[in-house]
Amino acid sequence: MQTVRLSHLYDHPPSDVWHVATDLDCLQDAARGLLTFEGLPSGAIKEGQVVDVKVSLFGLLPAQPYRMEVIAFSEDDMCFTSNEVGMGVQHWQHSLRVVPHARGAELIDIIEIEAGWRTSLIAAWARYMYKRRHKPRQLMLSRPSA
Repeated sequence: MQTVRLSHLYDHPPSDVWHVATDLDCLQDAARGLLTFEGLPSGAIKEGQVVDVKVSLFGLLPAQPYRMEVIAFSEDDMCFTSNEVGMGVQHWQHSLRVVPHARGAELIDIIEIEAGWRTSLIAAWARYMYKRRHKPRQLMLSRPSA
């Protein structure tokens, strides 16, 4: 098992960062170019929610089944934990937390991964993928509200 830890700072209020981090439509935008989703629902995630989708790397490789189950979610504490499985991954537990910061907000991702002999490769992919979500989220947060 490997653990990936990432932290990103945003010049926006924690509640705005939380919204972008927990909205599945925003996930689709943040993952654009890396992942395409078939069957991804719309709107904010919630505790107990199970999301069964098909995911394609780069939109080029055949779509594979993938499941995310939100096992803990706190709007007040701005944190959630999900268990995910699919695409050769036996265990992918993602914990996300948004906390106030002098600049605005800090978003902290912790991902525990077990994928057998591919664990190191999948952990490197996770680090890259979660790091890459930062810039699209900044753009989303900078757009004027409708």
